[in-house]
Amino acid sequence: MKPAANLPRFVVFGEALTDMIRQPDGRWLALPGGSCWNVARVAARQGTATGFAGSISDDLFGDELATQTQAAGVDLRFLQRVHAAPLLAIVASSDPPRYFFIGEKSADLAFDPTTLPAGWREAVSIVHFGGISLARWPLADRLVKEARAVRHAGKRVAFDPNFREPMRAPAYGELFRTMVSLAHYIKVSEEDLEALFPGTGVPSALATLREMAPLADILLTRGARGMALLQASQMIEQAALKVDVVDTVGCGDAAMGGWISAVLQDEPAGAAQHLKRAAACAALAATHVGPYAASAQEVVQLMAPR
Repeated sequence: MKPAANLPRFVVFGEALTDMIRQPDGRWLALPGGSCWNVARVAARQGTATGFAGSISDDLFGDELATQTQAAGVDLRFLQRVHAAPLLAIVASSDPPRYFFIGEKSADLAFDPTTLPAGWREAVSIVHFGGISLARWPLADRLVKEARAVRHAGKRVAFDPNFREPMRAPAYGELFRTMVSLAHYIKVSEEDLEALFPGTGVPSALATLREMAPLADILLTRGARGMALLQASQMIEQAALKVDVVDTVGCGDAAMGGWISAVLQDEPAGAAQHLKRAAACAALAATHVGPYAASAQEVVQLMAPR
């Protein structure tokens, strides 16, 4: 089969879903979301050729996801539409966070990697995995198989666990260790570390993660206290950029998308500049309600000296 033309350098595997968010007045707000889908949108909006490899429903929820995917400039050849129920995240409270997922036989589980565009793995540079897609079987098994194939092909793997309740399942522990061993780039928040390594404290958990992946670049996000990038020989700190915060939903995903986009677009710029780009994407996401994918122009403006 002849390879498809103009294939993306960045492909994101995982879930796209609809967040059903309960408002203070009792009404519900439906917003397209999903950690992996957010990462893909951010990277595409930053000008990186990006594909989102996941499946969504063929109903009105899927229609909105498809519309927003296209609007962000994500390669639609990797998006699959299936006749199945949508995956929903029911967010009863944001502070404190209380939520659950509805999707026993939902569209995300029907994703078929064998139907992706011919030649995509040869063309790609970095492939991202993470989110609840890796805690939803049998989808998780298919994605780990893809991660192994990507690594075997000499391509780079990015991983963001983005810890959620489904990851407390016993099977996730082994999967997490496998993904960490495959990853070149890992993003974790302090909350992720506390949940993944309970009772150890953030510094100890981070040290354990470093032992598990001694050569990976690890991006640690710390909310209003900024972020840090750990490499084999150095740690770089980045303060949070000052903005008027409206909502922190999706900030971690924005940091991931901005980080990988910066690596792909301007690797010679160096880790400190890549980290600042990640911080800018995260900060801009915080200025909007729900997940927000900032444009490259917005990021440049925020990063400019003042």
